[in-house]
Amino acid sequence: MESTKLYVGNLNYKTTEETLKSHFVQYGEVTSVNILKGRGFGFVEMGTAEAAMEAKNKLNGTEFEGRKLIVNEAKPRADKPQAERRFPKY
Repeated sequence: MESTKLYVGNLNYKTTEETLKSHFVQYGEVTSVNILKGRGFGFVEMGTAEAAMEAKNKLNGTEFEGRKLIVNEAKPRADKPQAERRFPKY
């Protein structure tokens, strides 16, 4: 694992960036946390790739705030093909 950014899924909707950071900091420096409100997932960026790997290995599948976490290496967002515009036929 070379990336320092982790995808964290199945979050409790009441989870805050501060509580998530405090959960991950035990595995190394946390440089950023971003939770997508109302979506149940977010991203945690660790200081090193080693810290990210350890956090992933230790926290994936564990319970946090009543939910079982899904922790994986964050993948770059795939570009969605633009939908073809359709105009009504008259």
